[in-house]
Amino acid sequence: MFKRFIISCNEATTICDKNQYGEATIFEKIKLSLHIFVCAYCKKYTEQNSLMTHFFNSYLENPCKGNHLEESEKAELEKTLLDEIKKSQKK
Repeated sequence: MFKRFIISCNEATTICDKNQYGEATIFEKIKLSLHIFVCAYCKKYTEQNSLMTHFFNSYLENPCKGNHLEESEKAELEKTLLDEIKKSQKK
């Protein structure tokens, strides 16, 4: 019976990622909770994953509005970057 609840660390991280996006089932959440109770590494991974998701979501909620480059500016910037890359490779 309990073998159904035992998962590997690889499966735990996959469930953790699914859980961050609301795609994990109740059964997967239970398995993850049990695994995190036992495994310190996956517990830390879950904490870090939650923190990163929080920061990225707060950034994505406030995108810059109206400050986009024109196509000509993008091309000029790309050319400048490529020139700089070539210069740094020659050194």
